[in-house]
Amino acid sequence: MTVPTATPESPLANDVRRQITGLVLAGGLGRRMSADGAGVDKGLAPLRGKPMVAHVIERLAPQVGEIVINANRNADRYAAFGYRVVPDAIEGYAGPLAGLHAGMRAATTPWIVTAPCDSPFLPDDLVARLWSALQAACGGPAQVAVARTGGDQPHPVFALIDRSLLANLEAFLATGRRKIDAWYAPLRAVEVDFPDEQAFRNINTQEELRQSDQP
Repeated sequence: MTVPTATPESPLANDVRRQITGLVLAGGLGRRMSADGAGVDKGLAPLRGKPMVAHVIERLAPQVGEIVINANRNADRYAAFGYRVVPDAIEGYAGPLAGLHAGMRAATTPWIVTAPCDSPFLPDDLVARLWSALQAACGGPAQVAVARTGGDQPHPVFALIDRSLLANLEAFLATGRRKIDAWYAPLRAVEVDFPDEQAFRNINTQEELRQSDQP
């Protein structure tokens, strides 16, 4: 796997940005955030005066041509943000790969970039860095670019993906497998170093939410 080191990039050109759909993954159960394990819709949990998903959208929307939200509950509340909302086509809260599948089916652009609803501090240059590394991959453009930090910690839910891989993804899901890194491992993929590990931290518990609520 080719592993280029990302360097600061200027914003994407508009013609490139319009080719990319930003998919916000908000379809999980959020069991770790509820005391009884029943689950919390984390994207709607309040953080610094607004739902956590609003922070993700504010950072991701300027980097892409359109936004799609993958959610399996509270579709009307997510739709109030002004973007299309799509549920998993696979039943049983099958995880982020099921959300990616739903987003790839709904998107109309050649590329799709994913970000989870519980990572409100994602980099403002996430897409530009992923795009640059994807285009510069050895042997020609890659099919998938995945963020990583610390040189060896991938963050597969932050990925830029060729939407023509939809059939490949459906074949993988049909085997019952659900791990994102297992899906992209045999593909032409690059992992892209980012300097700020905190930008990718996700909020899983009420304590983490309280800590993050401080400016």
